[in-house]
Amino acid sequence: MSTTNMFNQRTIEALAYYVYALVDPRDNLIFYIGKGKGNRVFQHAKDTLNENDQSLKLDIIRSILREGKQVNLFILRHNLTEETALIVESTLIDLLTFNKFNKTNQLANIVAGYHQWDEGIKDVDEINAIYDCPKISINHNETLLLVSLNKSFDQAKANGVYRRIDIYESTRKYWQISKNMPQEIKYVLGVYKGVVRSVIEVKSWKWTMIAEDGTIFKRNRCIFEGKLIEDSPYINKDVSDYPFGSGGAVRYIRS
Repeated sequence: MSTTNMFNQRTIEALAYYVYALVDPRDNLIFYIGKGKGNRVFQHAKDTLNENDQSLKLDIIRSILREGKQVNLFILRHNLTEETALIVESTLIDLLTFNKFNKTNQLANIVAGYHQWDEGIKDVDEINAIYDCPKISINHNETLLLVSLNKSFDQAKANGVYRRIDIYESTRKYWQISKNMPQEIKYVLGVYKGVVRSVIEVKSWKWTMIAEDGTIFKRNRCIFEGKLIEDSPYINKDVSDYPFGSGGAVRYIRS
């Protein structure tokens, strides 16, 4: 059980930036990976005192405290620069949440790790497809919507309305398109640096003037609902022959 509840100044200076894990004492499983400096590792328990602050992470901590136990705190790496801490944090989040070979440990982290979507775990075929990708070939009678992920793909640099929890959320919203177009679109393709990084098969859509973060749009924006197709033939295809217009974030393609 972790008994220390704060670091003194000498320890803080020695730690610099660090990466830490919150561990549930009831099963000894990591439920949160974070980075920080100073006394950041202790802040989560204090956050539970604010009943208006809700998250899966805080719910787990509250459950532990109700049973009279304490969250176990581990410093995984320390004396890091902020950039290195981001990379270590992201690598661990990626490793603990990658569903192809991890079925037991699910983290309560809300936001994906730094560069998880582009530089995170991939098999060798996926790596080769990204960096040596063929041109896209459009299936007959399919209308595709290309959407730019240039402002949301790298979540370490994303701000405001572009902050998203995963690539599905980045791909499906908020797009300024014609009112009569959604019913024609079969797939929404998320494009980053000229390559398709995500594909959503459209099931439905809705319109909004306000984003979840409170951003108010001048015109209605479209939010798509559907299924992320991880084995789509459009994934990791080069769409540089279909550039977005100057300042544009959407582009239609029809076969």
